[in-house]
Amino acid sequence: MSATTDQILEQLKTLSLLEASELVKQIEEAFGVSAAASAGVVVAAAAPGAAAEAVEEQTEFDVILDGFDPAAKIKVLKAVREATGLGLGEAKALVEAAPKAVKEGISKADAEALKKSIEEVGGKVSIK
Repeated sequence: MSATTDQILEQLKTLSLLEASELVKQIEEAFGVSAAASAGVVVAAAAPGAAAEAVEEQTEFDVILDGFDPAAKIKVLKAVREATGLGLGEAKALVEAAPKAVKEGISKADAEALKKSIEEVGGKVSIK
């Protein structure tokens, strides 16, 4: 660091919070910048462990047909067909290819409702 930047840093250390806040506002106005964006970067860089711990909430879910009771194959096929809008042959191929995704990228509520409707007729379903 240069002597000038060292001197400025020492002066900044003596500022009160109110003075520091006013300085930030003056710098933002003078240079047409925003300190908000850089503050987020500093926080993220200062606490990488905290960022790793934060888990992003999942908003899209996949409903997977894991299997079905052989005696309930036709009921499961009908439920899958109703949920997907597939034709009879396509729905049959999907059911017989289990484990297979029935629907992908749907909301949690829709995924839960679909899971319930397939399980009620004898299917085994998971949500991922």
